[in-house]
Amino acid sequence: MPRMGERAYVYAKACGIIGKSFVGSRIAALEPAGRLTDLDRLVFPQSFRELPERELLVDLERRILDSAVNQIISLVNSYAQPPEFLVRLLRSYEYEDLKSALSAIAGKEAKAFTFTNLGRFGVVKFGAYPDMAAMVSGTEFESLISQASREGDSGIVLQIKLDKHYYTMLWESLYRLKRQDRDGIEAILAEEISLRNVVWALRLRTYYHMSGDDVREWLIDLEFHPHSHKSGTGNRRSLAADAEAMLELPLDTYSPWVSWKRAAFLNPGWSDTWTADPRYFQNAASRHLYHLARHYFHRRPFSVDTAACFIKLKQFEEDLLTSLAEGLGMGMTSRDVFALLEVKP
Repeated sequence: MPRMGERAYVYAKACGIIGKSFVGSRIAALEPAGRLTDLDRLVFPQSFRELPERELLVDLERRILDSAVNQIISLVNSYAQPPEFLVRLLRSYEYEDLKSALSAIAGKEAKAFTFTNLGRFGVVKFGAYPDMAAMVSGTEFESLISQASREGDSGIVLQIKLDKHYYTMLWESLYRLKRQDRDGIEAILAEEISLRNVVWALRLRTYYHMSGDDVREWLIDLEFHPHSHKSGTGNRRSLAADAEAMLELPLDTYSPWVSWKRAAFLNPGWSDTWTADPRYFQNAASRHLYHLARHYFHRRPFSVDTAACFIKLKQFEEDLLTSLAEGLGMGMTSRDVFALLEVKP
């Protein structure tokens, strides 16, 4: 476990970086951006680029991603022996790159693949692209990818299997932390997995027209045991329960959803032609998780919780800046993008 000196240093470093990040009250500083060039100067005042807007969008999105990753790596590297849980949080980028590589290979895109450099924390050999067997050789992905290849899995099925693998390994590493180091991030991760299950269920039912029984087998069915500070015990619950509870609800009628536990995350049911919107739900879930991360960030300053919440806040900032860049690239105003995401500057 990290020593107290490391913990104090990590907390101070995390606070310093977050204080300069576009989260909390600093989101309002993004509102004046009317064009991509404005956003570039706001986010990278010392290193903005003079590029045509089409080129600038791709370049800016890459720099936003690299900046977030580099700051996360810098914090995780502050530990002499980084906790496995933090490393696995960081490696969420590797999972996304692996899914992108698999899609590119399936589409026979043999050109050089751009991936996120995680330094010593990465395990996939992306330099071997497009040779997937060589890329995952000797890693925890090797058996998963080879089995998927034998079974003919591709597309959405393989993505779901990778997501299930990511969250299962992350959940297991969480419980290798001491209770005082995981109190906040345990609650956040439980919410994230539960809400991720719902998003998957909505997407599979809406876009792939899967039945409830078909969706059920793809849910991440992990068990959460909330801790009660009064009794020391809590009620065990499945993190797939909320998704399972909506599998038979009609996607085109709002009233049956009203009593569902996660109804507050749904798009409003004012219209007679209402249909459940997975993207609206996902944005609402993202805002909820962001507020949880802000809540827990300062709650236990010298715990691993702080570093984990830092990672979540930087990832929220990255998503927000990327969405804003894409919106400005399509001619929207920053206010339009904030309204679409329901983010209040």
